[in-house]
Amino acid sequence: MFNTFSLVFLAALLVMCALRVWLAQRQITHVLAHRGRVPEDFAGRVDLKTHQKAADYTVARSRFGRTGLAVEVAMLLAFTLGGGLQILHDFWSARLDGLPYGVALIFSVLLISAIVDLPLSLYHQFVIEKEFSFNRMTLRIFLADHLKQAILAIVIGTPALLAVLWLMARMGELWWLYVWLFWCTLNLLLLFIYPTWIAPLFNKFVPLDDPRLRARVEALLDRCGFASSDLLVMDGSKRSNHGNAYFTGFGKTKRIVFFDTLLGRLQAVEVEAVLAHELGHFKHRHVQKRIGMLFVLSLGFLAILGQLIDAGWFFNGLGLTSQNTALGLVLFFLAGPVFAFLLTPLLSLLSRRDEFQADRYAATHASASDLVAALVKMYEDNAATLTPDPLHSLFYDSHPPAALRIARLQNA
Repeated sequence: MFNTFSLVFLAALLVMCALRVWLAQRQITHVLAHRGRVPEDFAGRVDLKTHQKAADYTVARSRFGRTGLAVEVAMLLAFTLGGGLQILHDFWSARLDGLPYGVALIFSVLLISAIVDLPLSLYHQFVIEKEFSFNRMTLRIFLADHLKQAILAIVIGTPALLAVLWLMARMGELWWLYVWLFWCTLNLLLLFIYPTWIAPLFNKFVPLDDPRLRARVEALLDRCGFASSDLLVMDGSKRSNHGNAYFTGFGKTKRIVFFDTLLGRLQAVEVEAVLAHELGHFKHRHVQKRIGMLFVLSLGFLAILGQLIDAGWFFNGLGLTSQNTALGLVLFFLAGPVFAFLLTPLLSLLSRRDEFQADRYAATHASASDLVAALVKMYEDNAATLTPDPLHSLFYDSHPPAALRIARLQNA
C-alpha cells in the first residue's frame, strides 16, 4: 500500500515537524536569554516583573505547543498510514451509502479529532491560562461553549457538506469550480450573519454607554469619513483577562466591538488611537484583500483536489485501499496543511505589512504617542513577549515585534 507518494508525504511531514520544533526551541532559548532585563526601549514603561511574566508565559505556551504538535502528528498518521480512515470507511460503507455515508464519515473524523483535542484545550485553559492569571472561564462556560460549537457545526455543517458532496458527484470534471463558488458564497453569508446571529450565542454585547468616549469615537469616525456603526462592548472578562477591539460584519451588520477588559485598562485617548488603527485596516481594505487572497488560494487548492480525486496513488499513498469523493475530501484536508505549511511566512509577512499600514493611519488620524501607550499596556495585559526570536517572529508573527512597531510609530 506504500508508494512513492507515501515517502513524499512522510518527508514533508518530517520537514514540517523539524522546522516547528526548531523554531519553538529558538523562541524558548531567545526569550529566556533576555528574561533578566527589560529592553532599553521599554525601560520605565514596563517593569521587570511584568517582562518576566511575559517571558514565562511565552515559554510555557511554546513548550505546550510541542505537546500539541506530537498529538497532531500522531492523529494524522493514525488516520492516514495507520489505517484509521479506512476503518471508518469500512464501518460506514456497510451501513450507509451516497450522501449520508459521506456526511457520517466526515463528522466521524471531526468528532474523533475534537475528542482528542479536548484534554489539550482543558489544560491550556485551566492550567496555563490560570497559572498566568488570564483565565476567568468556568468549566460550565467551557463545556457550554463546546456544546454550542457542536450544535452550530451540525446545523450549518450538515447542509453545507451535503451540498459539497452533491456538487462533487453531479457536476462532472469541473465540480471543484462549483464547490469553490458555493464555498465562497457560504463564507460571505457567514461573515454577514456572524455579528448578529452567531456571536451573541457566546457573548453579551451592549451599547457603549460612556458618553465622553462615545463622543470621541464618533468624532474620529467622522474625521475619517467612516459611516457610523454600532459601538458595542463585549463581556470578554467572562472568559479571559485578555483585551482587544475589532471590527466585524458587512453592510448593515457592520459594528465596532470593544472588550470590556480593554476599556477598563486604557484611557479614552488610547482607545481612540486603537480604534484609529482598526479604521486603518478598513481604509486600506485589508479585510477585503485577505478574503480575496483566501478565495484565490482555496480555488487553487480545490483545483489540485480536482486532479487528485481520481488518482489511485493519492489514496493508496495515504493508507487507503478504497477510493471515493468523501474519502478524497477528508484526505486532502488532513494532508494538505503539511504541504501548505511553508506558506506560513508569506502570510505572516503580508499580515505584518497590513499592521504597519494601519499604524501609520492611526498616527495620522489620532496620536502616535497615544497608540504607543496603548500598545505597551496591551503587551503587558496579554503578556506578549518584548523579546521574540527574530526568526520565529519572521516565520509566525502576524504582528510586528513590539520594539520595531513602536520605533516606527515614534518616528512617524
